[in-house]
Amino acid sequence: MQRKHACITDAAYGQRRSEIGALSAGLTPDDPIPLVEYTDWEHEVWRLVCADLAVRHRVDAAAPYLQAAEELAVPLDHVPQLRDVSARLASMSGFRLQSAAALVPLKEFCGSLANSVFRSTQYLRHPRSPLYSEDPDMLHDLVGHGIALANARFAHLYRLAGEAAARVQSADALQFIGKVFWFTLECGVVRERGERKAYGATLVSSYGELDHFRSAAFLPLDIESLVDIEYDISTYQPLLFEADSLDQVEDVLGAFWGSCDDESIAALLDRGSRRVGSRH
Repeated sequence: MQRKHACITDAAYGQRRSEIGALSAGLTPDDPIPLVEYTDWEHEVWRLVCADLAVRHRVDAAAPYLQAAEELAVPLDHVPQLRDVSARLASMSGFRLQSAAALVPLKEFCGSLANSVFRSTQYLRHPRSPLYSEDPDMLHDLVGHGIALANARFAHLYRLAGEAAARVQSADALQFIGKVFWFTLECGVVRERGERKAYGATLVSSYGELDHFRSAAFLPLDIESLVDIEYDISTYQPLLFEADSLDQVEDVLGAFWGSCDDESIAALLDRGSRRVGSRH
């Protein structure tokens, strides 16, 4: 049974999200990030989730992510101000944060990445389900993406994804770039000393995902293999792609995002559709 969004079942929570989102409405990238006066329950949600994730990260997160987390030093005991994290991040990798009122459309989101800007929400998930969020919130955006962006190698891949999305015109090409982003920078897994470790933002920012990801089926990271894969972002992924090393992640994604265009992606999708057709 599909669960109802907390904004629908809790009017007060929905109003709080709207209030925080309204602070960012109409702002340009050059405007300062709004300051939010977080409540006791929001600080408690942040503390609870960060405490649980810190334990899991030591076992399940990839070494580059762990190093970036240590260097960025996002506070674990209270909700930080987005502008403070942005200033720290900019000094480390050149990326900065921009507040977003809500989920940002793919083209706009990726376009910001090309300019070394990550669009982050400032609201938090509902307190009744702190280890689960129906959609991206500030915990996902900062603990997942923000920390990864403190690593120069990951930051470079985010920029390449943004540049690729800005380069294409067709909806199919844009959606495929988004799919590659999903299975790598959102749900990517890499082997370290023979063990599977998570580096994707969706995995490292979710206790439930970290609890589940090793039970998924795994395929070697390969762009062409992604063509045939369907996925649902609202549930745990039954299939994930793993790389042998971060070097391989950079090689595969760099080669694809660095050169793809509408024509090359159309050819890729066509080969995939012919493969599927040949099986029937």
